Amino acid sequence: MHRIVRILTCLLLVSMSFCSAAGDPLPSWNEGCVKKRLIAFVEESSDPKSQRFIPIESRIATFDQDGTLWVEKPFYAQLAFSLDTVADHPEWNENWTLQDIEKVINAAHSGMSVTEFQQKVQNWLATAKHPRFKRPYTELVYQPMLELIDYLRKNDYKIYITSGGGQEFIRVYSEKVYGIPIDRVIGTAGKLQYTKVNSKPELMKLPELLFLDDKSGKPEAIQLFIGKRPVAAFGNSDGDREMLEWSQTLNNSLQLLIHHDDAEREYAYDTDSKIGRFSTALKEEALKNNWLIISMKKDWNRIFPK
Repeated sequence: MHRIVRILTCLLLVSMSFCSAAGDPLPSWNEGCVKKRLIAFVEESSDPKSQRFIPIESRIATFDQDGTLWVEKPFYAQLAFSLDTVADHPEWNENWTLQDIEKVINAAHSGMSVTEFQQKVQNWLATAKHPRFKRPYTELVYQPMLELIDYLRKNDYKIYITSGGGQEFIRVYSEKVYGIPIDRVIGTAGKLQYTKVNSKPELMKLPELLFLDDKSGKPEAIQLFIGKRPVAAFGNSDGDREMLEWSQTLNNSLQLLIHHDDAEREYAYDTDSKIGRFSTALKEEALKNNWLIISMKKDWNRIFPK
């Protein structure tokens, strides 16, 4: 009899544990005020009876990519692609200037059609691996952020990527990796030229910048491509400040910054980093404006998908 009771108790605990996990929209987030605030925002904004209800047509969320959705260290994946595909270039080091980076990226991103470029990126992503983690870059996405995107999507949010990275580069994998269609990817864009190759129309990529989607360029791009302010904005660096500011003017909104403070499971960097700099001024503004600052070390029980 006692044995039967123990077995039934065991089964009940397993069942309760399963139900709890199944009902948790953010299982990779540790319990605490951060997780509670995220869930409260989504629940209230999608509840017609709530004073903080947001109509479906206004439920727009914008996400930075590098350092917000996937790893950006030791250097951006797009730069890694450029270094791998440009034969003649100096060795990467953290003293490179923006001009050095632009030179290599321009060489890898121009002189071909958009179709050729997309195939080139696909081929690279299929074989390239991160120098530290030895995994494909597309596997080094942040599981907690994937869960958050899915949670927002299930509550009728339109999800956009708003990245300083290359628009055409991100569009190659955005749907497969994040479930975000290519028409909801906004990024830095180079100039294109319409031409005909062997009597077939093509768009050729030129080594000239059309639009830089960084800092003040982010809200400008959001207005150009979306036409509405987001009600939720997510980033990790100084380049995302203006996007978060732009989203906060609404009555009910959410702003979130990721602080990379987990050197063991990922990387630890902030004020002194040239890539993904999280300045003291940004932190002060976040605290002043009640933006969420996420600690990877404390708030996430898992970094990458298994």
